[in-house]
Amino acid sequence: MRITAEGLSWSASGTPVVRGVDVDIAPGETVALLGPNGSGKSSLLRCLAGLRTPDTGTVRYDGTPVRELGARGIARRVAFVEQDSGPDTGLRVADVVGLGRTPFRDRWRGPDAHDRAVVAAALERVGLAHLAGRSWQGLSGGERRRAHIARALAQQPYGLLLDEPTNHLDVKHQLELMELLAGTDRTVLVALHDLTLAARYCDRLLLLHHGRLIASGTPAEVLTAGNLARVFEVDAELTTDGPGRPAVAYRGPLRTAPHIPSAPSPLSRTAVSNGTQGTP
Repeated sequence: MRITAEGLSWSASGTPVVRGVDVDIAPGETVALLGPNGSGKSSLLRCLAGLRTPDTGTVRYDGTPVRELGARGIARRVAFVEQDSGPDTGLRVADVVGLGRTPFRDRWRGPDAHDRAVVAAALERVGLAHLAGRSWQGLSGGERRRAHIARALAQQPYGLLLDEPTNHLDVKHQLELMELLAGTDRTVLVALHDLTLAARYCDRLLLLHHGRLIASGTPAEVLTAGNLARVFEVDAELTTDGPGRPAVAYRGPLRTAPHIPSAPSPLSRTAVSNGTQGTP
C-alpha cells in the first residue's frame, strides 16, 4: 500500500505542530521518521493514521483520501502503535492482542478459530506466545510494547505506523523488532530516536524539525554531520557499519545551534548538509 500526504499541516491550540509536510511511502518500503522531541513526529503519525484531521493537506492510501474511508476502513488498512502502553486492564494478553481483529468482526460476534490462529501467530512473531494466558497487569513495560506490536500484526494491515516502538525494549528485542519490520512486505513508517538503528534497517529516512521536513532520502543522504548539528544540536562523526550504512558516534552536544535554512517545497529525497541543499 502506498501512503502519501501533500501539504500536510496541523496545529494545536493555534500553535503550528506539523508544517506543510509532503510524504510518499512506496508499497513495501520501510521508512524511519526522525527528529528531536517536539519536532512533530507523533502528530504527523496520528495525521497519517487518520486519528487527527489536518488543518490543510490530504492523506491518501493507494490514492484514496483517508477521510473517505471511515474508522473501520482505515483500521482494515493501517495499524497504528502509539508510544504509551495504555491503562491497566484485567484482560489476558491474548485478549488484548485479539483487539486487533475487531475491524473484521461483526459487533456482536466473538473471535472464531481464524481470529485465534492470527492472534497466536502474532504473539509468536514477537516472542510472547508463552505469555498468551497471562494477565495484562503482570507484564513488564517492554512486554507490553511487544504485545501492542502483536496487536497491530493481528490486524493484518497493509501499512504499519509505529511511534517509538523500541522504547522499553532491551537491545535484543530492539534488534528483533527492527528485523521484523524490515523483513515484512507491509508498508512501514516508524518513528525512532536511535539513528543508527534507523540507518541499519530502513530504506529511507525522513528528518523533521519544528514540524518541517528538513531532509528525505537514503540513510547516507540524511545522516550527515551537518544535519545532526542543525537538527539535534550534537557534534557527531559518521562511520560505516557492516552493511555499508552510516553509524553515528557522538562527540558531545553543541553549545550553539547552527542556523537551519528554510526547506524547499515540495521536498523529495533532499538532504541538507553543510549549509547547502542538493538532490541526488
